[in-house]
Amino acid sequence: MVTENRATGTTDFDWRTFLLRWSGEWADALPDDEVRDADDEAARRSRWLGFPPASEERIAAMEKRLGRRMPPSYRSFLRVTDGWRHAGGFVWLLAGTADARWHDNASGLADLYEEYLEEDAEPEERREAGVWRRGLQLDVESDATYVLLDPEDVDEDGEWAVWTWASWRADAPERHRDFRAFMEAMFREFHSLRAHRTDGGPEFVNATTRELDARVEEARRDALRGDWETALKKLDEAKGYGRPRAAGLGDQIRRMLGLTYMVYFPGLVTDPRYASELLPPLVAAHVGRSHDDSVLTYHLRGADEALMSRARATLDQVRAGTYRYTAPGPFGEAADRARELARRGDTDQAWRALIDALPLWQPLGPDHIAPLGWLADPLLGPLLTPERSRELLSTPRGGESGEAPSRAPDLDPPGLDWLADPDHGTGRRGYRFVLVEGVAPEDLPGRLGDGDAQDAGLGKPVTISEARHQQLRGTGGVWSSSSSDRPVMAVGRAGAGWSFAFDGDPDPFTPERFVSPAAAAAAATRAVVVWADLSGRRDEPFFHLSVARDGVEEYAFTYAEGELRRTGDVPPALDPDRFLAGPAAVAEAERPLLRAVAEHFGVRLPRHALLNGRLPTVVSRSWTRPPEDGEALFVWTRVG
Repeated sequence: MVTENRATGTTDFDWRTFLLRWSGEWADALPDDEVRDADDEAARRSRWLGFPPASEERIAAMEKRLGRRMPPSYRSFLRVTDGWRHAGGFVWLLAGTADARWHDNASGLADLYEEYLEEDAEPEERREAGVWRRGLQLDVESDATYVLLDPEDVDEDGEWAVWTWASWRADAPERHRDFRAFMEAMFREFHSLRAHRTDGGPEFVNATTRELDARVEEARRDALRGDWETALKKLDEAKGYGRPRAAGLGDQIRRMLGLTYMVYFPGLVTDPRYASELLPPLVAAHVGRSHDDSVLTYHLRGADEALMSRARATLDQVRAGTYRYTAPGPFGEAADRARELARRGDTDQAWRALIDALPLWQPLGPDHIAPLGWLADPLLGPLLTPERSRELLSTPRGGESGEAPSRAPDLDPPGLDWLADPDHGTGRRGYRFVLVEGVAPEDLPGRLGDGDAQDAGLGKPVTISEARHQQLRGTGGVWSSSSSDRPVMAVGRAGAGWSFAFDGDPDPFTPERFVSPAAAAAAATRAVVVWADLSGRRDEPFFHLSVARDGVEEYAFTYAEGELRRTGDVPPALDPDRFLAGPAAVAEAERPLLRAVAEHFGVRLPRHALLNGRLPTVVSRSWTRPPEDGEALFVWTRVG
């Protein structure tokens, strides 16, 4: 196949060998009903799409007529053939020395492009618009397609860029770096159009297709060995020629890299062997960008009714957040473990469970190179990051051996410090959380909830923003300071022996009516409550800590409205005087306070799970007492 190295310069390109292969493969693939005229028939018989070579004298005469020396790759092409038939699928005759001419806005496209130029348009935009006045037109006969050499877009080798435009394609013209690159693209276009034909004609098998198909198989093995970058280059090259396996295999790599645009697993997603792995991520990407299910149906065209029924069921599950990934063998077992770890917020451990089992993963068939179905799982999908994508793709699997990849870094920092970051991302109005020792997350509703919430158990896993919307729906979308403050809190593990409930976007702190849930949560154990914002997210910084044991509050302190109040015997490690001694210290106190709490109790909160994952929820009892008789109450309201 033609993949020569350009390091030696374009003039060394073997045009004759390249064009002879193209001509022969065109002749062998041309059905009788596509012979346009006697010239086509003669080209098929002679197996040559070109013309006699142009002499140096003819080339010199052309350059004199046009007033410019031609670029090297076009000159060397002319020495082999003075023109060309069927450059791709839409240019039927390409100019030689006699027919090349300055375009001089013959198409009127210069007027169109210049009309839409802004006053501050970039030089590249102006150059693109101007090519329709200065370009050298090479198309002689075409299907509403223009091919222009650009004498002002010249590289260091003297090569002119080639621009192509067709009325039925995208508005923007396509740029090729030089004439050779344009002709190579047209050879690929010829192959791609012929490979995708479904209306009969001669079987499209030739030296090029055999070479490409062998490279696709090499790429499959490369991918399973962990050399995904080499694999993707080979697959993308073959995809440009329309080879049938290349797009489906390459899309698996692209989807694992987090890409969804134009990733459809063509030819594979409708194969029942691969549906369990490829259908869910295709459906999940569709849900994320479209409500028109006919789009998904289009990309599943050719599927039988059983697969379409499966697709509809998967679509319903993904939209409802109930899709659950399953897989055979050790990798499926690891996915089950990882899901439970992710449900508790242990996303780093969940990722390790998946990646450690990956070498034992087996493909479902010869065109399956990576496990993908778990990306649609609402608990497992958020584990993926760009670094983890590369780690997974670099891990040998499917019985292949290779070099073990470097490990992607863990995402959850120890402790609580990250909450003090200005861009920590959990909400707009500070944060609050409850830590309970020796209690599983699923037991928190009985300790933090009241009424029906105590018996309802944990809510389904949701994102932190979905939890906030759930809270708003529970109050009709209207909040006020007279409402009962019953937050919907994310729940999970807070390190060894602790569970947490977390609200990342609480409503304003009201110290006069605040009621800590620590005592109620601490029956027969210990509980810690923190409600904080010292980082300037509100006008009045505040910090509250309360600790209870066996149902009784042991100590607490609150910094609010510039005053510090305390009760009980606060341990020296948590003594607020160490952190909140004066206004200047308050602005810097949040991180040291959080570090002290984390170290004193040996706790942490999982950043990745809270910011990117889905966690179960609990509806907490109110953190605000009702107003007492005669108590003045300022009422504020916020809608939505």
